[in-house]
Amino acid sequence: MRTLLLTRSDVSRNLQSLLLLEDLREAFRNDALARTVAPQRVRAPLHAEGSAMVLFPGCLPGVPAYSVKVHAKFPARTPALQGVVQLHDLVTGELLAVMDSGHLTAVRTGVVGALAADVLARPDASRVALIGAGAQAVMQLKSLRLVRTLDHVRVFDTEPSRAFAFATRMYKELSLPVRQADSVAEAVEDADIVIAATWSRQPFLVPGMVHPGTHITTLGADEPGKAEVSAELLRDALFVCDHRGLTVSGGAAGNVGLGEDAIHAELGEVLAGMKPGRTSPEQVTVFSAVGLPFQDLAAAWHVYQSAQGDEAVGGIDFGA
Repeated sequence: MRTLLLTRSDVSRNLQSLLLLEDLREAFRNDALARTVAPQRVRAPLHAEGSAMVLFPGCLPGVPAYSVKVHAKFPARTPALQGVVQLHDLVTGELLAVMDSGHLTAVRTGVVGALAADVLARPDASRVALIGAGAQAVMQLKSLRLVRTLDHVRVFDTEPSRAFAFATRMYKELSLPVRQADSVAEAVEDADIVIAATWSRQPFLVPGMVHPGTHITTLGADEPGKAEVSAELLRDALFVCDHRGLTVSGGAAGNVGLGEDAIHAELGEVLAGMKPGRTSPEQVTVFSAVGLPFQDLAAAWHVYQSAQGDEAVGGIDFGA
């Protein structure tokens, strides 16, 4: 059989955020209603500058394939996330495709953030604060525009030059007023939606910093030791995650000493109608994502199907 070999540019060309939004919406629902396997995230620190991780198996009802992602995190490099997603036939195990994981992971994480904002942020939310001006901030902002009409953005980063570059780039690309903030407090003071995507190991969002009705997405607390939102703020808010167990064992809850009782619901349960999302305009809501194998599968299957008709895509016959 022919295995597709998909470079970063191949993945980018065959990954459409608007279509992926609906694919992932359905994927979250299906996972909540009929989770077939427990997600596995195996992480191994390599040295002070980097770590390796494997996410497997990505499985979803109705998708005749499964995924295995081999991923590396090197915060000092650009891009910081590098690796591959392997897509296998669910019945035979044959290797259908090997694709670059960096762009795929960034886009699917951005779209997951937009899905959460769609059910947790106020319908009239239009002002965004971004804490961290890296690649994920770009994807989160672009994806948010699929579900909300935005009119003002503030960005803060511990490296002011990076925040300035981000503000300049996003203004040019999105025609949105994007202003650099001098502190986290200044960035979030009038925000309706706060996106945190940092490498922080200490919470920097605490009660009293955000106004009633704010929605927060925290992405940085995706492995042990990392934290962006304080335990007190998580307790006070309507707290939704992508997976209870992983959020406690090495995510936003467990990393600040909280257990499953602090978690209102998984996002899939809200999207499937099993649990309510926002119930009042005054609620502060928080979504925390560690990133799950089924999310990789949904994105990889989307790319694989599109790439079938892409003449620029290469491949190899392992049976030859």
